[in-house]
Amino acid sequence: MNIATSIPALAITLCVAGSSGCTPDSDAHTTQSKATMTPTMSTTATQEGAPAPSTDKDHDKDAIRPFRVHVPVTHHRTAKVDGLDMFYREAGPSDAPAVVLLHGFPTSSHMFRNLIPALADRYRVIAPDYPGFGLSAMPDRKDFDYTFARYTELVDKLLTQLGAKSYALYVMDYGAPVGFRLALLHPERVTALIVQNGNAYEEGLSPFWDPIKAYWADGSADKRAALRRLMSAAVTKFQYTDGVKDVSRIDPANWLYDQQLLDRPGNIEIQLDLFYDYRTNVTLYSQFQAFFRDRQPPTLIVWGANDKIFSAASAQALMRDLPKAELHLFDTGHFALEDKADEMVPLIRDFLGRNLKWDRRT
Repeated sequence: MNIATSIPALAITLCVAGSSGCTPDSDAHTTQSKATMTPTMSTTATQEGAPAPSTDKDHDKDAIRPFRVHVPVTHHRTAKVDGLDMFYREAGPSDAPAVVLLHGFPTSSHMFRNLIPALADRYRVIAPDYPGFGLSAMPDRKDFDYTFARYTELVDKLLTQLGAKSYALYVMDYGAPVGFRLALLHPERVTALIVQNGNAYEEGLSPFWDPIKAYWADGSADKRAALRRLMSAAVTKFQYTDGVKDVSRIDPANWLYDQQLLDRPGNIEIQLDLFYDYRTNVTLYSQFQAFFRDRQPPTLIVWGANDKIFSAASAQALMRDLPKAELHLFDTGHFALEDKADEMVPLIRDFLGRNLKWDRRT
């Protein structure tokens, strides 16, 4: 997806005559920049309605000055966390409210490459890669436990290392159990939730999960082997394109990039370990739901309604425990942000603007 179509005017400000400066729009509720337009011709008449002759001073006052384009810069960094290299993307003012973006399978922080600059004019945006994904380290399975509990622990330590003491969480797919586990650890730190095709209810587990559930039941080698096809190039592409009405809106680099990383020697075994460990998230669903009911964090639900992995029933279930949540279903699939950023980004900015406050004077 072309980033220009997803953030057409979030960070572009025209400097014209009479303007006081070139800064991004400070109003979090809008998705368009503002320009103050000044007339370029005097309308004061002299003889018989003829315009008054212009002077050099008039030209100086009325000339349109060059415009400056302010595009938030995304930094691509690596931190040592428990001796592991953890890659993360970061953008935005360091003292702004933090928004943490937690990716799904089989992707990485790459899935947020367009969203990050769309938020970074007003928020500190942090998007890590879990070990075995993206550009983070991929230690041998003999030396590292590929579990959601361990991922949560590492993300928690990374955020502590980065000084993020409170944060809104954007969770998608695998990012949901990581984020919700993080919320159980530090409920007081969660300022808001944005849930995009991330599950916390058994009714959200579509038939896609049936062979994975069979593996959970007995942990057998044959059930494990049956899941290898889920890391194939065809299935990776399917995750991006299924349920999408206009596939030309989806950048093919998504599944090509993800597949290249899945095809690294040893990575399929890592993914199979995570499929098996996902059952531990299901046992925590009741605790996630209790967190929703007890804490009632401001919540925006943006969901691809045609998702065959996590069905829209999960989005509806969230409304039981979060009756004040804002629910938006989109006519698209699992990776809704890739297809519907032009609709989702304004909703996300509006939601964050109403719920996260930043006093720039401090």
